[in-house]
Amino acid sequence: MVEAIISLPEPQLALSLLGIRDQHLKTIRQSLGVVVTHGDGRIRVSGQQEAVERATAVIEQLKSRAERLGGLTEGDVQGVLAAVTGTGRDAPPIDIISSGRTIRPRTAGQARYIDSIREHDLVFAIGPAGSGKTYLAVAMAVEALKRHQVRKIVLVRPAVEAGESLGFLPGDLQAKINPYLRPLLDALREMVDYDQIKRYMEMDVVEVLPLAYMRGRTLNEAFIILDEAQNTTVSQMKMFLTRMGEGSKIVASGDITQTDLPPHSSSGLKDALRRLQHIQGVDVVRLTKADIVRHRLVQDIVHAYDRESKTKRSSSEKRG
Repeated sequence: MVEAIISLPEPQLALSLLGIRDQHLKTIRQSLGVVVTHGDGRIRVSGQQEAVERATAVIEQLKSRAERLGGLTEGDVQGVLAAVTGTGRDAPPIDIISSGRTIRPRTAGQARYIDSIREHDLVFAIGPAGSGKTYLAVAMAVEALKRHQVRKIVLVRPAVEAGESLGFLPGDLQAKINPYLRPLLDALREMVDYDQIKRYMEMDVVEVLPLAYMRGRTLNEAFIILDEAQNTTVSQMKMFLTRMGEGSKIVASGDITQTDLPPHSSSGLKDALRRLQHIQGVDVVRLTKADIVRHRLVQDIVHAYDRESKTKRSSSEKRG
């Protein structure tokens, strides 16, 4: 048994690091099998040497993050745990078509997301930009196609400005909607050769289309992904979900804090979460800022915007 001591000079820092009712420390204890106690401005970690070293590294990283950001979420704790322990790196890779290309979850949250897609027929993925919602769903769709678990992949996005604004764009209808579908195609092209994608699209094995084109269809043995699902209306979401046929799987992903719908319009994603999350076979995965795996600055950018939004909300509530 060994022991390590970490100093916490500021009471406010200790509160952020420990979490409400010491929840963050409990998470570290359970994940790493160490004894963690705190008192007199110190955190004591005891246990087997390797476990103590990992726990100390986790706490030091969380301490640094709390000093920088002023607070921690459970997602932050899970993300640092995954980075230190290699949770994402040890997870089984996603089997995609391109030779030599390995895709695997890089955080604990992403690993849970992959497991959820494998185990459920309908998954709602909620999280900020850069947390891997769309990218990992597309990778799982490619894996399912390669393993003959499905016969086709359908990638769908709502064209929020499908009214007047779209008409001012140059070109035919396909040219007008391409900008809305580009993120889905970009993800797919990282995993499948361009010529192969072209053949798949010609054979109708892969479809990339606006949400409105789903009306009236029934899709059997298909892996269907709805991107930017927060921008669907309630009726659009119902229409989309009821396209699901035998042997199909649906992943609907979005960021419920970034809705682009007109004022006073209800988000179909929020409504579906309320109605469907307790139905057997349906799962909801909530990714956090800790799961952001884009450029290192993206996580700090998201934090900065969130902090300003919270400050404005607080000021508004005080004035009210």
